[in-house]
Amino acid sequence: MQLKAAVCSSARLARDRRFDGRFFTAVKTTGIFCRPICPARAPLERNVTYFASAAEATEAGYRPCLRCRPDSAPDSPAWGLVSTTVQRALKLMRSEREPQSVERLAERLGVSSRYLRRLFAEHLGVSPLAVWQTERALFACRLLRDTSLPVADIAYASGFNSLRRFNGVFKQIYRRTPSEVRRTGGLGQGTGVRLYLDYRPPLDWQQLLAFFRARAVTGVEQVEGDAYLRSFAMDGCRGVVRVSNDAARHRLVVEIGGPEGGTNLYELNQRLRRLFDLDADSEQVRSVLGGDPLLARQLKLAPGLRLPGAWDPFENALRAILGQQISVAAATTLAGRLAARYGESFVDDAGVERRLFPGAEQLARADFAGLGLTRRRADTLRSFVAATVAGRLNFTHASLEEWCAQVTALPGIGHWTAQYIAMRGLSMPDAFPSTDLGILQALGSAGEKAKPKEALARAERWRPWRAYGAILLWQSLKSGVGE
Repeated sequence: MQLKAAVCSSARLARDRRFDGRFFTAVKTTGIFCRPICPARAPLERNVTYFASAAEATEAGYRPCLRCRPDSAPDSPAWGLVSTTVQRALKLMRSEREPQSVERLAERLGVSSRYLRRLFAEHLGVSPLAVWQTERALFACRLLRDTSLPVADIAYASGFNSLRRFNGVFKQIYRRTPSEVRRTGGLGQGTGVRLYLDYRPPLDWQQLLAFFRARAVTGVEQVEGDAYLRSFAMDGCRGVVRVSNDAARHRLVVEIGGPEGGTNLYELNQRLRRLFDLDADSEQVRSVLGGDPLLARQLKLAPGLRLPGAWDPFENALRAILGQQISVAAATTLAGRLAARYGESFVDDAGVERRLFPGAEQLARADFAGLGLTRRRADTLRSFVAATVAGRLNFTHASLEEWCAQVTALPGIGHWTAQYIAMRGLSMPDAFPSTDLGILQALGSAGEKAKPKEALARAERWRPWRAYGAILLWQSLKSGVGE
């Protein structure tokens, strides 16, 4: 990636938090790389070089700074602008516990291994394995510094199935062992685990909470005061996550209660970052959407815009199917009934009964009778569940076009549902449900709704951030901002 040295220099000297995660400063005289907000004395310009990602810096032989902790930096938003194939590869890599060979990764993406290597070298400057190892080691360092988890649990929670391999990769990147890093951190937290998810400000936390509050499924998730809670099951462990916002330090505080150990915390971390869209490139979104007068007015009211994601793509897809042609409140009620009937229940550490949203395997033989669904809607749910169990739907690395083609081939699923699932369940920033009633109302004039073709034509100028435009249009109906 091409970085402008003058911009990077100004940002690091000003310790501008808006550039946190956008680049890293490597110091030639010390062999260390830092975030642009590092509190240490700024080195001379002739002694530094800039990298777009931590993986590039480690590949060049630099080790992470233990003071500013690159492991806590938000993900590089520039990675969202690279080749679509690279984006899909990164998403697939982050969804897998073990690293995959380039050949296997390329096969799953439908490209040649030579082409995939060239794309990674061209867009990221590093190999897929280097990205995997750096991201997992940085996450492990965060756990070593911020938690009291045993080193063996941290290795597993970061995605390593071998303690020996974890120690080798960690020492290669940090030039010290996990135990040596643990001596400088390792905070005792009592029961449960606490994680910190850094983000680039601004973040409109209240808008996110309002969105999730209106759609919270009883027993599965809730918004309690200024915090979001939900139950989860991962790697055979059940628990509850509670997420609150530490606005002063630009980070979310995640408290995890219930897991007995061995939970894949890296995956949990990735899910939460997608759920709250913490790695959004807000400046790019504003620069594109701000050219539309209606969206520009709404952006002034919501400078910390984020795209609300989903904890699980399959769960979001079922809820989207339930919500076809009915209100948000009615769809949420139906989702609650489905969870109450088919989801497993458990009691959390506080003695509160929680419920898990059912997965595809649990619903494989469900008839969905008695939930208040039409026969056609129940048939659609059964078809979708069957396609998921059979592996005919690609939730991890399909393109927007591929996803829409796959899902609309199923009976009872149309354009709105496919685009909405892509937008929230798969976190695709360019998805756009052009037939949505709210969107057509927001884009209408003189009391008349816009037509879907008109909405699509206007949204062409919003690419590749059309999903953010949809969120702004929905918000404009509530805020009273109109044409």
